[in-house]
Amino acid sequence: MKLVSVNVGLPREVMWHGRSVTTGIYKQPVEGRVALRKLNLDGDRQADLSVHGGKDKAVYCYPIAHYEYWKKELPGRELPMGMFGENFTTDGLQEDSAHLGDRFSVGSAEVMVTQPRLPCYKLGVRFQSDDMVRRFLASGRTGFYFAVTRDGEVGPGDEIKVTSRDDNAVRVSGITRLYIAKRYDEDDVTSLRRALRVAALPESWKEYFRERLGKANV
Repeated sequence: MKLVSVNVGLPREVMWHGRSVTTGIYKQPVEGRVALRKLNLDGDRQADLSVHGGKDKAVYCYPIAHYEYWKKELPGRELPMGMFGENFTTDGLQEDSAHLGDRFSVGSAEVMVTQPRLPCYKLGVRFQSDDMVRRFLASGRTGFYFAVTRDGEVGPGDEIKVTSRDDNAVRVSGITRLYIAKRYDEDDVTSLRRALRVAALPESWKEYFRERLGKANV
């Protein structure tokens, strides 16, 4: 597994449907090595800290393999690295192979998978398309967030190495499916209960799933 591109950006104001929107989704690849700290990479900021950033969402990771899918879905559109607002564009690490709570070393830093990305309307702003948020979530190609468990420096070409796997083995792809599922079967309930045991999963996600389980009367 490898880090293909490191992308950062500061919030900017853009026009969307006739109004000004402040967003940090515009990321640009950087050369050389970048300091990675508990809350973000040097040179990177989030616009709305109520829903973006924080220790559980310090780094957004998106697999480079998904770019090929979107090139077919969005013919003629340029898709430079960082187009989806990701900090890390990665090779070999995807939603089906990454589990909540898995830990990795990258460069001299260490990171841990915490949650999938749930896109907000600003992804639509980036693509200038109201439909992009729906298409992104429906594709299952959401990417995921890292918490930083050890500060360090990272750069393009760094190897991403597994340092530990969470015993509950809840895939990112699985938790995303459970989040958007309209109803749960017995296997889903088992998976959800396993997810609730993952220390890395943020409390806001656990509260959502506890409420869903309560309404399901299980």
